[in-house]
Parts: sequence; C-alpha cells; structure tokens
Amino acid sequence: MRLLTSPLPVACICKYFHVSSFSRSQDHPKSPISLRRNLSIHSTRFQSKSITANMGIETPAFILGALTAGGGTFGYIKTGSIPSVAAGVTVGALYLLGGYRIQTKQSYGVELALLASIVLAGSSIPRALRSQKPLPTGLSLLALYGLYAYGSAYRAKL
Repeated sequence: MRLLTSPLPVACICKYFHVSSFSRSQDHPKSPISLRRNLSIHSTRFQSKSITANMGIETPAFILGALTAGGGTFGYIKTGSIPSVAAGVTVGALYLLGGYRIQTKQSYGVELALLASIVLAGSSIPRALRSQKPLPTGLSLLALYGLYAYGSAYRAKL
C-alpha cells in the first residue's frame, strides 16, 4: 500500500498510462482506493493494438508443415513411394502457406491449416486404426493436434 501513496508510482502511472482525469477524494487525499476510483486509466503501453483469436498459431503450422513435408520426402527416399512424397509435400505446403498467411494477417490462413489437418486426418487415422503401426499413429496425432488448434481458431473467428 505504501508504494501507491508515494509520488513516484503516481508519476510512473502517468508515464505508462494515459490519464484522462486526475482527482483525489476529499476524505483521504492519498488513499489508493480513491486513486483507483477517480483515475480513468487507459493503457497505452501494455495493451495490444489488435488481439486476435489466432495470435501465436502460425508456429505450429510451420512445424507441422516441415514435419509432414519432411516425412513425405523421407518416405520417398526410404521406400521409393511417390504417393508418400506427393501427399507429404502437398499437406506440408498447405500448412506452410496457412502459417505464412496467419503470420502476415492475410485471409484464409486458419482455413488452409484446418484443411491440411482434415486431409492429413482423413488419410492417416483410418490407416492407423487398421495397421496400428507407429508412423500412421504419429501422423494421426499430428492431425488431431492440427484439428484441435485450427478448429478452435476457426470457431473463435466466427
């Protein structure tokens, strides 16, 4: 409480916040309650200019894109499977493009990442259930994470 009554914090408050009116109550001029009640404080330093629902979700899109594209390329190198490289690079490109569009605040970034998650889930979950091998199961977990993250962000945009 002592910090709020000294002149230094009031100067700090005035420095970091836009103070539209400054008046103290008559009962106790340095009362912290009266300062809080009578100051109309609008944050200018700590308040974000645009807070969106999809802030910070571009990084998982970049990671998922690199993992799926790298995994498809690795599958082609290991087994010579052209469908692996085609699907991996396509889904990875969708994730990377979605992450880029989210980062640059362009439209349809979340939707592209959600589409990539739907495609990945549609191809990997049935294979994981049938074969119960680690690779389709890992891809299914990545797809489920993408569905959760980008489905939540899409729902928050609505």
